[in-house]
Formats: sequence, structure tokens, C-alpha cells
Amino acid sequence: MLRGLYTAASGMITQQRRHDTVTQNIANINTPGYKQVNAVSHSFPDMLISLVGDKESGNAKRIGKLSTGVFAEESLASYVQGDLRETGKASNFGLLSSLNLNDPATGLPIPFDASGKYLSEDGEVIYRPEAFFSVLDNNDQVRYTRDGNFTVNAAGDLLTSQGQRVLGVDGNPIVLPAGMSINQVQSDAVGNFVYYENGVAVPVARLGVAVVNRPQELVREGNGVYRAEDPEAADIRIGLTVEDEAAVRQGYLETSNVDTAQAMVDLLAAQRAYESNQKIIQYYDKSLDRAVNDIGRV
Repeated sequence: MLRGLYTAASGMITQQRRHDTVTQNIANINTPGYKQVNAVSHSFPDMLISLVGDKESGNAKRIGKLSTGVFAEESLASYVQGDLRETGKASNFGLLSSLNLNDPATGLPIPFDASGKYLSEDGEVIYRPEAFFSVLDNNDQVRYTRDGNFTVNAAGDLLTSQGQRVLGVDGNPIVLPAGMSINQVQSDAVGNFVYYENGVAVPVARLGVAVVNRPQELVREGNGVYRAEDPEAADIRIGLTVEDEAAVRQGYLETSNVDTAQAMVDLLAAQRAYESNQKIIQYYDKSLDRAVNDIGRV
């Protein structure tokens, strides 16, 4: 009976974390570049139960398996491309990313599913490479984001909405020349910044777009910012090329990729599952109360 209490309690904790994850997604529906997070649950090892009997004589009969509970193992980000929304602001930049990989065995492009994953024949999960803007946080640590809602301060620094400095392809923060407005700057598909003087294009900087070949290695920090604990494991390359199936779009912002309808379904499902586990605990509580206070007196 106590095992059932622990199992139901673990279910409540798991559904609470699932509820919190979905709530976070819904709260960031309007956050530019936000990537939906999905909670992954895992069950504890099952137990094989049998009827009490003489095992040596073979009289014991197997009843079946008993689950000992579930726990929220991790939260995985879905890097599915969000829609690009035109803003018309020169300081807004959206990333359109559909990067691909070739299968080493066949040399053909890997057929990723809608979520950006592919399960190979040997059971290995391969993720689609993703592109991110490289930024520098307040501790001078390199971070990555898809939020291209940039601004320019009085010193000409290109900043994110969180005040982090946007990095160029050379690894240094991008600073516009003195007296230059961001409205004078034009960007091409690979992030080259230029301005025109007497009809001649003058280069200013180049966005340090990071191509992350193993995005599952990134760690979410919050506010749409990620870090790479091990850049080598994440296999990061800085700088887009014309051959890459990714592009920078000036005057656009990538919207959140949260599926609102599915999020509401998941929210209600987590609530119903939480309530079911709660009722089971109440049932066990009443049973224990009767066993102790009623049957125990006989």
C-alpha cells in the first residue's frame, strides 16, 4: 500500500513539472526566437510480482509487472523553425535556418522529421544543425540566441534585448562607426553589414552567426539564451556561407515556435493526470486510516 502512495506521489511531482514546462511555453508565445521546451518523463524500473507460494516446487504464479513510479527526466528544446514576421525595423534580424547533414554511409541528405530529429538504423538519434546569433554576456562569456530584436546604444554597440553585445565573425563585439545610424546599414543573407557612400558599398562588420551541428549539447540559461558547456562536443562553426541552407533576414523577427493549441492540450492533460494521482493518494490515506483506527482496534 505504501508503494502505491510513493508511485502516486511521483506521478504528481512529474505532472507538476510538466505543467510548469507547458506554462513556461505559453508565457513565451510572443517572445522572439523562443524555442519550445518539452518535458520528457521516464518510469522507474518495473517489478515482477508473483503469488506467494513454494518457488522450489513451481507453485508460485506470476501476476505481472508493477510500475514503481515515474519522474521528469529532462526538458528538451525543440529547435523547429519559427515563422518570420516582418517588422520593417533595420535593427531587427531573423534567422531562417534549414541546415542539413549528409549520411556518412550513403552520402545523401538525412531525412529529418518535423521536429528536426532522425533515428538511424543503429538507433542513434541525430539532430538537425541550427544557426544562432553569437553574443557576449555581462561576464564576457560567449552565448547563443535566436532573438534578433537588436538595438544600438549611444556608443554604437549592437545589443540584444537583454543588453548583451552582439558578436561579429571575428569574435569581437560589433560597433558601428561614430555617427552612423543602424538605419544606414544593410545586411545580406550571410550577415555582411554594409552602408553605401556615393553608390559604393562600404563594409562595416559581419554577424557572427554560429552554426551548431549538435544543438542538443547546448544548455538553456533563460531569456532565450544558450551556452555550450563543451564547444567541441557541440561542434560549433562561426560564420554563414552562401552554401549554407540558412540566411539572415533584416527587418524581420523570428516568432516563437510554440504550438498554442497543443500547449493547451498538454496543460489540461497534465492537470487531469495530477488530479488522478491526487485522488489515489486520498484513497490510500483513507484505507490506512481505517486500517489503523478501525481494524487495529479489533
